[in-house]
Amino acid sequence: MSQSFRPKTPGWVDEFKTFLLRGNVVDLAVAVVIGAAFTGIVSSLVANIINPLIGLLTGGVDFSNHFITLKGAVAPTLAAAKKAGAVTLNYGLFINAVINFVIVAFAIFWMVRLIQKLYRKPPPPPAVEPPPTTSELLLTEIRDLLKSRPSV
Repeated sequence: MSQSFRPKTPGWVDEFKTFLLRGNVVDLAVAVVIGAAFTGIVSSLVANIINPLIGLLTGGVDFSNHFITLKGAVAPTLAAAKKAGAVTLNYGLFINAVINFVIVAFAIFWMVRLIQKLYRKPPPPPAVEPPPTTSELLLTEIRDLLKSRPSV
């Protein structure tokens, strides 16, 4: 008689499976993956479309090449400064990151707004009064009979 040996799984394994398969965790995972892809698209939009337009409007300013050399040889470009081993304060890259953030926030704002319009709840149906109860009908009849009687 051969009996396969199966080790007992710890109790937390089932709890962990339940946690992972919960709807919120799966939704969050999907949101992170889509967010990462969306960030790549927005980064490309900023680097390849918006920054050149800003550079054109500001007379050829390229923010990615704005830096201050803190230590080392002064170089005309950030790439040359890094190659020379200089310590630099890269405020232009920070400006690019801020622009990137504003664009992502703006795009998410409009996307959420669009989704809210698509999934707007229909207006509630007009309130329907329930039919009068037997007691109410009886009281209405009595009131009407009293009104129709001549005054004394």
